[in-house]
Amino acid sequence: MSLKDRITEDMKTAMRAKDAERLGTIRLLLAALKQKEVDERITLDDAAVIAVVDKLIKQRKDSVSQYSAAGRQDLADKEQAEITVLTAYLPQRLDAAEVQARVDALGNALAAELGRALAAADMGKLMGSAKAALAGIAEMAQVSAAVKSRLSR
Repeated sequence: MSLKDRITEDMKTAMRAKDAERLGTIRLLLAALKQKEVDERITLDDAAVIAVVDKLIKQRKDSVSQYSAAGRQDLADKEQAEITVLTAYLPQRLDAAEVQARVDALGNALAAELGRALAAADMGKLMGSAKAALAGIAEMAQVSAAVKSRLSR
């Protein structure tokens, strides 16, 4: 079963259970998926669905920080509940040590390819390959920190 099919089945389950908050979040996710399909005239695969879920979670995290700063804890709690529902559709994330190890391996491969040690100017090349290799299984902020750490050595 594809991830998109699983999301649709979860929507039906939430409808039957009359779980309004979960249902609203899942409908929001399905709407975002449909919008992406219509805009780009494609059918989303699991990797693209994960990218959309990541984007929605990032938006919710930004909203939580804004609402908390403004003293609107009720809205921050609502956004946090949506993050919890959306997180269920992401694959298991790598921890910081695993991300650093993979970025180090990519950095070593890039250094071998270039025939020299990596410099700060190679950040775009290393970040590009790390983004491609770790998309969906690591948070990009964590990947960026690992790339910066690798280049500073």
